Amino acid sequence: MRQARTVFGGRVIEKPYVTWTLLGLIAVGFVLQQLMPGIVSDLGMHGYWVYLGGDWYRLIASAFLHGGIFHLLFNGYALFLLGNALERWLGHGRFLALWLLGALSGSALSLLAAPGQLSIGASGAIFALFGAAFVTGRRLGLDMRMILVLLVVNLGITFLVPNISWTAHIGGLVAGFAVGAVFALLPRGRTDHCRRTLVHTSMTAAYAVLLAALLIGGPVLVWPALGF
Repeated sequence: MRQARTVFGGRVIEKPYVTWTLLGLIAVGFVLQQLMPGIVSDLGMHGYWVYLGGDWYRLIASAFLHGGIFHLLFNGYALFLLGNALERWLGHGRFLALWLLGALSGSALSLLAAPGQLSIGASGAIFALFGAAFVTGRRLGLDMRMILVLLVVNLGITFLVPNISWTAHIGGLVAGFAVGAVFALLPRGRTDHCRRTLVHTSMTAAYAVLLAALLIGGPVLVWPALGF
C-alpha cells in the first residue's frame, strides 16, 4: 500500500517526533549546563578551537546549549511553533536535514567571520526554520506576513542588541532559504515522489559538501583578509 505524501514529497506524519526530540535535547543540554558549568567552554562554538584544535563536534554540540533561561525559552518556543508546522509539511527526514544544516551553517559563518568568539544556542537552526517556513508557506499559498514580521524583528534584535551572534543567525537564515527553496520548488512540474526525493537528497548533500569545503578551506582565504 502506498503511503500518503505531502506536497513536498515527505511522508504524512501523525506526530512531529523530531521536533519533540530536539526540544528534549536542548532541555537536557540546559540541565547539564547547570550541573557542569564548564560544559560551555568545552562544547561551545569557537572557530579557532574548531579549525586549529580539531574540535569539530562544537559545530553542532553548541546548538544544544543556551546562554540563559530566556534564551532557552525563546528558541524552544520558536522550535515548537515552527517545527510542528514544518515537520508536518516536510516529513521527518527533510525537517531533520533542514535543522541540522541550519545549525551547521550558523556555525560555519561564525567560524569564518568571528573565529575568536565563543557562542552557544540553537539560533542558527531556528533562523533556518524561519527562512524555510516563509518559502514553503508561500509555496502552499499561505499568508506569511506574520512570519516575515517576526523575521524582520528578530533580525533587528540581532544587530541592535549586544552579545548576540549575528553570524549564527545569518548563516542559519541563508540555509533556511536555500534548503527550503529546494524542498518547496524542486523539481519543477509534476513528478513522482521517488524522483522528488532523489532531487532533494542530492541537493541537500551538495549543500552539505559546500559547507564542508567552506569549513576546511575557507579560513585559509577568509581569515587573512579579515585580519585574523
